Amino acid sequence: MLRVGLTGSIGVGKSFATSVFAELGCRVLDADQTAREVVAAGSAGLRAVAEAFGTEILQPDGTLDRARLGAIVFADEEQRLLLNSILHPFIIAAQDEQLRRWEASDAGGIAVVDAALMIESGGYRRFDRLVVVHCRPEIQLERLMARNAISREEAARRINAQMPQEEKMRYADFLIDSSGGFEDTRRQVREVYEELRKLAAAGGEK
Repeated sequence: MLRVGLTGSIGVGKSFATSVFAELGCRVLDADQTAREVVAAGSAGLRAVAEAFGTEILQPDGTLDRARLGAIVFADEEQRLLLNSILHPFIIAAQDEQLRRWEASDAGGIAVVDAALMIESGGYRRFDRLVVVHCRPEIQLERLMARNAISREEAARRINAQMPQEEKMRYADFLIDSSGGFEDTRRQVREVYEELRKLAAAGGEK
């Protein structure tokens, strides 16, 4: 099975590109969904987070109080990095287990894992190919403001807290520019998919 990582900065259209890969027949995995699963009530991931941040980040029913934890980590870069360092091993292990299951039933298929911090965490090295979605900076800013109903200043702050788009693009085997809207992005995803299909058929060699 060809393992493909898909990443990009906030507000650039990663989710749409991933949805098109799914429509085309790829198996897709959303790292945000996996991140929610690894801190389910009673999980080892949630226990590790509670040990680091205290039981006040738990609801009375034992589930994660996301608002409380978010208030802690978004106000403090060191705490955010600590949370990421705790969760990434659990997320990667869960992703790898899912990939192994898919490979057992579909050895010639294509699996796409969508994760925002794939390059920063080093997780991109686990994949045969890396797709980076990007768009023009002014479009990224407008999309983020509209999606999250936040000010220009807040949107710029969130963008600037991440690795610059240009830097992420240097890691890419394939680039998808979403600046032109849905249909143009869909066309580019199809083109990348055709290349990935050839690679999967050939066994994924670099």
